[in-house]
Amino acid sequence: MTAVGVIGLGDIGGGAATSIATAGLDLWVCDVREEATARFAEVASVASTPAVLAAECDVVFVAVVDDAQVRTVVTGPAGALTSARPGSVIVVASTISPDTIAEVGAAARAAGVGLIDCGVSGGPSAAATGELICTVGGTEADIERARPALDAIGSLVVPMGPLGAGLIAKLARNVIQYGSWLAAYEGQRICEAAGIELAKLAQVVKASDAKIGGPSTLMFRATVVPFGPDDHEGLVNHMRSAAALAHKDLQAALEAATALGIDLPGATLTDEYADAIFGVGEATR
Repeated sequence: MTAVGVIGLGDIGGGAATSIATAGLDLWVCDVREEATARFAEVASVASTPAVLAAECDVVFVAVVDDAQVRTVVTGPAGALTSARPGSVIVVASTISPDTIAEVGAAARAAGVGLIDCGVSGGPSAAATGELICTVGGTEADIERARPALDAIGSLVVPMGPLGAGLIAKLARNVIQYGSWLAAYEGQRICEAAGIELAKLAQVVKASDAKIGGPSTLMFRATVVPFGPDDHEGLVNHMRSAAALAHKDLQAALEAATALGIDLPGATLTDEYADAIFGVGEATR
């Protein structure tokens, strides 16, 4: 049986530990908070330090908060690498800097231990039900060795490339998510200024997204550079029309915002980038 350790039992790590136990894997847990480990006492072995945990595990799942904590639990004096088995794999699920991933990855290689980065999306509920979306970076061999744990926590596991690629994909996903929330915020501002009930706007947005899709709708090309002469003329013309429509609609929204006395910098930027968004030109700024 594969032994899997989870270091950091917050929203994501705690949910992942639950999914790993549900999958029937041999679970070890470690957290500086005794109350966090106590709730797993009946389904897991509790380790006092990352080093104790790593000595017992084939796969070590790291879900701590930031770069400093990743360094502490992986390369610190009582970190996982002080006792990790040669051939075992550390899975870093924390959203940290690419430089830190490269740093701990080099330390792991020197110790004969695999290390992969795993960006996760879906939140605590997905973690607890084994339905995280996982973007993974690392060697094929390391990813396959971690596969029992990855399959236990994720409903979709996508290898993105070499070490660091999983994290970059997660950061890109975050840019999309937060950018869409900025658009939602600005849409709410213009409705609120016009006296429209925001719950009604939310109802409309949810219903229309179900019909036309979300931000991934335009993510069907292998590149974001503008269309070229070899691209399908009908598709290019369609995208030119879409860009023109976007300019018209955004200009109307900006005019309405001005009349209502509010500023929409996100919508202004979107208008400036509309040709680039649809692949028919460059940004106007």
